[in-house]
Amino acid sequence: MRILYVSHSFPLPGDPLSNVGGMQRLAQGQFAALAEHPAVEMHSLLLETSWKSTPYRMPGYMARLLWQIPRIVKREKIDVVLHSSMVTASLTPTMISAIHKAGAIVAAVPVGRDVTLPTIGYQWYVRRVLRSLDAVFPISRATAQECLQRGLPPSRMHVVPCGVDAGLFNAPRDRRAARLELLRAIGESTETIPDDALILVSVGRHQERKGFAWFTDRVMPRLPEDVIYLITGEGPMTPRIQEAIDRHGLHGRVRMLGKVAEEMLGRLYRGADLFVMPNIHVKGDIEGFGVVMLEAGMCGMPVLAADLEGISDVVREGQNGHLVPSEDADAFVERVMRYRGNREMVMEASRSAASYTARHFSWPAIADRYVRLLQQQLGTTTTTTGTVPAELARAAG
Repeated sequence: MRILYVSHSFPLPGDPLSNVGGMQRLAQGQFAALAEHPAVEMHSLLLETSWKSTPYRMPGYMARLLWQIPRIVKREKIDVVLHSSMVTASLTPTMISAIHKAGAIVAAVPVGRDVTLPTIGYQWYVRRVLRSLDAVFPISRATAQECLQRGLPPSRMHVVPCGVDAGLFNAPRDRRAARLELLRAIGESTETIPDDALILVSVGRHQERKGFAWFTDRVMPRLPEDVIYLITGEGPMTPRIQEAIDRHGLHGRVRMLGKVAEEMLGRLYRGADLFVMPNIHVKGDIEGFGVVMLEAGMCGMPVLAADLEGISDVVREGQNGHLVPSEDADAFVERVMRYRGNREMVMEASRSAASYTARHFSWPAIADRYVRLLQQQLGTTTTTTGTVPAELARAAG
């Protein structure tokens, strides 16, 4: 099967921090996994750019796609044009006839906000785009529901979760050694952060929906001094997080690390105790999935997350973490306190999270599911080598 992969979500070559985020991690992982699949011959049209330069480079990139996609489909005898999000898929209505005439189909992977962006003109157009696609692969049930509400025919929809690179993210053999390595990396030691302290981590852009400011303001002041909160990333809510730190005197317990390299991200996942995803509802800004929860889980870090939107598809209660009601400070405090001072419980949850994530969300298994569904769409068959959680399989139909 010849796939033309189209994505605007790749960082600059050799500079992975130039363009980071869930959409970017999904696109890169998906592209690599499909390229390695034995049933796939991969072709691509990728925009490699920094996050800041994306708005300036997008118009030219999108304009070139209008003539590049039909030409490559015809020249390379492409079977499937696969868009990593609805952004580039927005061109489909203008070229679907030419692609069909050349014998190919068009599919897209909606990730969340690329469907729900609350702009009247966009919301009118996204309905047209969804109806023009031959196959749509939402990354969660929440994103799938948003697509259906905008007119996507159910027969064209297949929910396929994100995957995680087991080679890049893996659990440490010695978790205490991993913790010591993390402490050194942030300039601390067991004298300043003792072994029985509980280290929480959140990873992502500082957007309102992520809930980092809310968690810092509403939850951290109610937790004991030996609960530490590390936050990576930057964004519009960074000043609000800092304001909460200043207001509650949390300078020694809440630390913003800024953008971190892949190596440091691995240290955080392997050396800390609980991954926190405290999302809050923001109209038009849905959390489609939460790839970082998979990365943390693969490294043996259980997740404590808001039971909201696409997050709900990732966390299986007691297996890779816990879901609590969004914006329920009491529930977050109660869950954190269960783990505080109980290293045995932390270690058992760590082993369970790593095992569950590896079984259900490895990229080879997810890529195989994409291939099977695309081949079915093309009228052929294949077999799967991996599994996805039963609730996602039921959603996919």
